[in-house]
Amino acid sequence: MYDDVLLPTDGSGAADAAVPHAIELADRYGARLHVLYVADTTEYSTVTFEDDVVDPLAEEGQSVVDEVVEKAGDLNVEAVGVVMKGGAYETILQYVEDEDIDVVVMGTHGRRGLDRALLGSVTERIVRTSDVPVLTVREDEE
Repeated sequence: MYDDVLLPTDGSGAADAAVPHAIELADRYGARLHVLYVADTTEYSTVTFEDDVVDPLAEEGQSVVDEVVEKAGDLNVEAVGVVMKGGAYETILQYVEDEDIDVVVMGTHGRRGLDRALLGSVTERIVRTSDVPVLTVREDEE
């Protein structure tokens, strides 16, 4: 049923709540787990350090992705980690299309009402616009 599972992550508690679900889903179906971190370049994120351009968001993303890929590997789940730059929801949707993803597993903060309307939600946008199923996992408030 599922050959490729996508776990977009930003390293937040909400995203972390989705990790075991994504790994379990990939394991259950013998699927490849794609772990994607989008360094949001809609804002200026690079800095110059000793004549080298460094993107701290991309560096942080690589660390987050590596940690999840390692967890999956420890459970014998094939996983690939990717760090991309761009707008979060646009990049996630493009990755779904480009990599022929079958299902997306995402964390959500579970905000409601005015908080959700004012803050927006990458997860909500993916749920509304994705052509593939999206499993959302609410962050444990404890």
